[in-house]
Amino acid sequence: MITIDSLTKKYGDAIVVDTISFTARPGRITGFLGPNGAGKSTTMRMLVGLTEPTAGSATIDGDRFADLANPGMEVGVMLDASAQHAGRTGREILTIAQQTMGLPRHRVAEMLAVVSLDATEADRRVANYSLGMRQRLGIATALIGDPAVLVLDEPANGLDPAGIRWMRDLLRDHADRGGTVLLSSHLLREVEVIADDIVMIGHGEIVSQGSKTELLKAGGSLVRTPEGDTLEQALAAAGAETDRSGDGALRTSADPGLVGRIALAAGVALTELRTADGGLEDMFLELTADTQREGRAA
Repeated sequence: MITIDSLTKKYGDAIVVDTISFTARPGRITGFLGPNGAGKSTTMRMLVGLTEPTAGSATIDGDRFADLANPGMEVGVMLDASAQHAGRTGREILTIAQQTMGLPRHRVAEMLAVVSLDATEADRRVANYSLGMRQRLGIATALIGDPAVLVLDEPANGLDPAGIRWMRDLLRDHADRGGTVLLSSHLLREVEVIADDIVMIGHGEIVSQGSKTELLKAGGSLVRTPEGDTLEQALAAAGAETDRSGDGALRTSADPGLVGRIALAAGVALTELRTADGGLEDMFLELTADTQREGRAA
């Protein structure tokens, strides 16, 4: 489990991370989201001991990263897939990690197979790797110690659609086996698919956090029915706000589950019922609007 408690980082008078607190729990994938410059990378660097906090704490199962006896066996970290020795081969980089952690030599071959780097690619210098190949090598390095906790910054960057699906399945399997995943990404649709919990940060402060299901419920529902007037009256009687769109659909503040129950009680047949469009992306842009360069220009 990852615990961030009142974590703060200042550079002079500038507050980069401002007393943030959240928990990434075992068995779940936590999406850590925010615009560029919001404090995500600084937070993750403080978590893994690369940046000293000004105040507060960041721990893994109650211990600071710096106090772990063999960190790679407990926490797999990938903060920048391009920050690898360009003159070494992929196999050499994994071998260094294997020897540093005191792991058996076969772990190198196992990890190359897991991330689908073949023998030719493994023996190629990293300088000649594509970004996607560097991502795969970074994930292999994070996984080689079989850690329970993964801390990954933009792991899907540079991966093609098949690679993104592979990464999604890999992380889902890790969490389903009881692991903890803290995932930072700009691919909001991908985070919406994979994450169980969401933490959003803007200007160094948390602007929203909670389970994905509960946060997206706030977006309301879109529903279609031949009996729109009847359903609208039933929703209003239940205290739900409604709005009729030009094509006859109803948008309501109620979540889809509640809309379904109200429609059933009212004897109304539905032809469509879903979470309102936008989802995580719209929520993200709304909550971080004052930190967006485009929003400030507008």
